Amino acid sequence: MEALAARLSQLDAHAEGAIRVVAFYDTLMRRRVDLPALARSSAGLAECTTGVRLHGTGRVVRASPDGADAAAPPGSASTSAAITLDDEEIGTVWLERPGPPNPLDEVLLDRLAIAVAAVVERYGPARTTMADPALVELVVSSDCDEAGRARALRLLGFAADLPVRVAAVRSELPLDRVAGLLCPGRPVKAAPLAGVGVVLTTATAIATAATALPPARLPDRLPGDARAGIGASGDPARSWREARTALRFTSARRPVVRHDDLGALALLAEIPEDAARANGDVAAIARMARNPEDLETLDAFCATGSLRRAADRLHLHHSSVARRLEQITKALGIELTQPAGLMRAGLALTAWRLLDD
Repeated sequence: MEALAARLSQLDAHAEGAIRVVAFYDTLMRRRVDLPALARSSAGLAECTTGVRLHGTGRVVRASPDGADAAAPPGSASTSAAITLDDEEIGTVWLERPGPPNPLDEVLLDRLAIAVAAVVERYGPARTTMADPALVELVVSSDCDEAGRARALRLLGFAADLPVRVAAVRSELPLDRVAGLLCPGRPVKAAPLAGVGVVLTTATAIATAATALPPARLPDRLPGDARAGIGASGDPARSWREARTALRFTSARRPVVRHDDLGALALLAEIPEDAARANGDVAAIARMARNPEDLETLDAFCATGSLRRAADRLHLHHSSVARRLEQITKALGIELTQPAGLMRAGLALTAWRLLDD
């Protein structure tokens, strides 16, 4: 192997050199080498430090041209390539060449990335986020028996002794990206189901992700239009029902909602739509919603309970907010300055939003 690497290190950029690089990695893959061996062989071939990083585990392997582990701090990558598995980026490979890239560096990294993906797929559950929708559906289905659910979880890579929580996601962003942001811990698996993204992860990982940031910072974790509801139960089927309920309560102001934070508000999701639409307060909110400014003002005031804090949130002078609230009070027929009136308006606003789910 060392003799072959020595000969290949002298190749030029012509097609014959590229073919030999491909043959070199074909040989390594037939020998079923592990990640450290791939890094060492690649470093010897490239005659420079070579690195491999897997996003899912955070594992980094760096090897120097002499075959030893690269102990020095990582240098800047002269060339890099993504490692993909099942159309998902799972890591990166790179060369730390002191001078300009060699003509065959891109070919070498391309083959190294393919070899790393094969190793990841071979040893243990694949570290990809996207999973087989059929397996995910078995996990969250209320009709699945416990033996079938346990087998599906095992095939997805979850340990039998760890409870699994479920998140329901809606977003135009790729589901694997949202799942990774929502649950930076591992394992995490995701799949689309009936128009909603299902995210499975351990209870510890998803609880930590949901509580790691204060509420004001949560939008930073889910960019764009992404919304997520998180189930509270350790039973996946029940957690899935809770997650879908929590998803209905999300908004631009609250992109992530945990079911256990809803408390009695979760009962609003069980009200029949016809009954909610017939309610006078909900009907008044629906009429008022034709004016986005009034809707935004009421939302801010219900969320803060304070004229000045609502003005700060809306970036308006408090006198302007006071005038708007006076008009809203007349339109709704609810005294917003009284605690009972504020609670009544908040419940009506929430019930109206659930109608748009």
